[in-house]
Amino acid sequence: MTQATHPRAGITLADVAAVSPALAHITQTAIVDDLWSRPGLAPRDRGVVTLAALVARNATIGLPHYANLALERGVTPGEISELLTHLAFYTGWSNAFSAVPFLQDVFRQRGIAADMLAPVAPALLPLDAAAETQRAAHVDAQFGAVFPGMVRNTTDLLFRDLWLRPGLAPRDRSLVTVSALIAAGQVAQIPYHLNRAMDNGLTREEAGEAVTHLAFYAGWPCAFSAMPVVQDVFATRSAA
Repeated sequence: MTQATHPRAGITLADVAAVSPALAHITQTAIVDDLWSRPGLAPRDRGVVTLAALVARNATIGLPHYANLALERGVTPGEISELLTHLAFYTGWSNAFSAVPFLQDVFRQRGIAADMLAPVAPALLPLDAAAETQRAAHVDAQFGAVFPGMVRNTTDLLFRDLWLRPGLAPRDRSLVTVSALIAAGQVAQIPYHLNRAMDNGLTREEAGEAVTHLAFYAGWPCAFSAMPVVQDVFATRSAA
């Protein structure tokens, strides 16, 4: 499928070069020619990580280009649909809604129909009842007396529904979550979700390369703020 058939974005590298030749050059050499072909993270996963970062930061100008790129790298329409549902919880409804018209245009241009998207009420994946009971009890003991609604919604909407939806594999759902947390600068939440991601199959190399990738799409400060937290998770798991 050609770029002419599926327009990528509101600006091109030529547009960027007209304002900042250096930025256009670095974009071409560091991102187009290098970052997306680095071996530490599969191209498909880079698509997932990038979309998560763009939604988390409400950086909608990049969505047409990167949604098309993600689809061409193996991410399915249903996975993008489910990614957006997931990110509504982890980056806010407004950010998810802001992405809708841009993704809608991509889907329309590609002839992606409703039956190719994640369904409203799929058969859920099996629940790890023991682990979920332990998680819920811990959160309730910490916060239940003051935030009962938050505790209830976290259990009922997130861990007994959202995380069990099959539209994203558990490993990919974790990757989306960790990427969004890093992009949003939410480092306090990284240890729990990175451990969950690695339990779900994300490797150390992939996690480290995701941080490198996110430096370009969320900025160096977000990546550097995440790096010691990610290292601590690695060290703790190695010592266990």
